[in-house]
This record gives sequence, C-alpha cells and structure tokens, in this order.
Amino acid sequence: MKLTWDSPYAVALRLIERHPDADLEQVSLNMVYAWTLALPDFDDEPELANDEILAAIYQEWYEEVNPV
Repeated sequence: MKLTWDSPYAVALRLIERHPDADLEQVSLNMVYAWTLALPDFDDEPELANDEILAAIYQEWYEEVNPV
C-alpha cells in the first residue's frame, strides 16, 4: 500500500516504526516532512505538503505514542 499526504494516520504509524526513539518535543514539521518523503512506501508529490498536513501527521504520531 502506497502512502500519501491524505493518510496522516498511516504515515504516522510508519514514522513510529522508522523512528521509535524520536523525542516528539524535538521533532519539527520540517523533520516530519523529510522523514515522510524518505519512507520507502511514500508515493505523493512533495510540493503538496503544507503545515496543516504535516501537523496532522505529527498529531496522529503524538496521540499514538501518548494515549490518553
């Protein structure tokens, strides 16, 4: 399954797998962008990303590793 900007939860899960020890307090949206583009199964246009999309990925990641 190819990942796109339209699937922030799936992207977040893959980032958790690739960066399990990431300190989310230190992760910037630029890092989310670069790490997402580096995912082997990511297949979308880099220029389609914006802060809203990157923040959604970050939020999904944060909520997944910090359940309420």
